Amino acid sequence: MPEPAPSIQTTGSPSAARAWHGRCDAPDCLHCESRSTSVCSAIDDADLGRLVSSVVRMTVPPGCEFVEDGAEATDFFNVTRGTVKLFKLLPDGRRQITGFAGPGDFIGLAGAQTYGFGAEAADLVSLCRFSRRRLTRLLDDFPAFERRLLAEASAELIAAQNRMLLLGRKTARERVATFLMERMARCGNGADIALPMTRADIGDYLGLTIETVSRTFSALRKEGLLADAGPRDVRVLSVPRLRRMAEGEDL
Repeated sequence: MPEPAPSIQTTGSPSAARAWHGRCDAPDCLHCESRSTSVCSAIDDADLGRLVSSVVRMTVPPGCEFVEDGAEATDFFNVTRGTVKLFKLLPDGRRQITGFAGPGDFIGLAGAQTYGFGAEAADLVSLCRFSRRRLTRLLDDFPAFERRLLAEASAELIAAQNRMLLLGRKTARERVATFLMERMARCGNGADIALPMTRADIGDYLGLTIETVSRTFSALRKEGLLADAGPRDVRVLSVPRLRRMAEGEDL
């Protein structure tokens, strides 16, 4: 029997909390859009039945928190659609955004008994939820799955090191350019970049004020580097120059 959906802690409005819903039907893993890039690709098609029996499919609307910082780490999540904001709570109640997860990312890899982060949907998010107990069984039965999770953990460590460089050494322009290059890679290296997060979220992630983020985006538009591609999305008009700016070579 599928497990019941976990209780959800929300940081949005009460109406957003009521809008959350979970589905306990088994996901169609063979046709999952993120299968080729997620940890689930380590399991052969012939063994997908075991995977299906171990997950619960969830849908989380924008603004809803589904991982509470400091809560007991009973579940792990594989993002199959949408963008997730990852954050840490500061002692004074403020939040610091530490990253954005998207399709193919696995959330909650740390072995601690409590979550060391919070997670909130930036837009409509689809997830596959693994209980700690069932994930442990999968790791025992599928060594390739365990190796893939270890690779994901190593990638997270590299990302954390790159973030230290981003916050410690780069200028505001370099930080914004680096962020856009990261998003471009996330969106498939195309010129159009989806930005479901707010300018305040971007500033929080980059260690900049919302005013600095807005001014930098405006400057990049005036310089012919960016153009609007939607209410929040942008189009990169010169990828080589944006890359040089992110690397500190175009001042």
